[in-house]
Amino acid sequence: MQGFQLTFFTQQDRRHGGKPLGEWLLAEAHRLGIGGATLLTGSEGYGHGGKIHSAHFFELADQPVEVTMAVSAPEAERFFARLSEAGVKVFYAKTPIEFGTTGGE
Repeated sequence: MQGFQLTFFTQQDRRHGGKPLGEWLLAEAHRLGIGGATLLTGSEGYGHGGKIHSAHFFELADQPVEVTMAVSAPEAERFFARLSEAGVKVFYAKTPIEFGTTGGE
């Protein structure tokens, strides 16, 4: 199947709809019927502003978060329409991919 890998980059302390933005993205992907998404936390990273974001023993609010999903073109359109409707501003990468499942049924 042809489609896109959508990867969203945020941090633990960013919130939308009363929950961390990464969790909100994951929940919206599920609500829209997207077949799967993964939320990953990173130990350290930096964004366009150059500030280092990292997970510290006592403070995880600044921890980098990534949400990744493989979607069809119509699913990508629906997801971006939902982000626009909700007024979500988040950095993303949209990469053309081929995806599927191996093995027998």
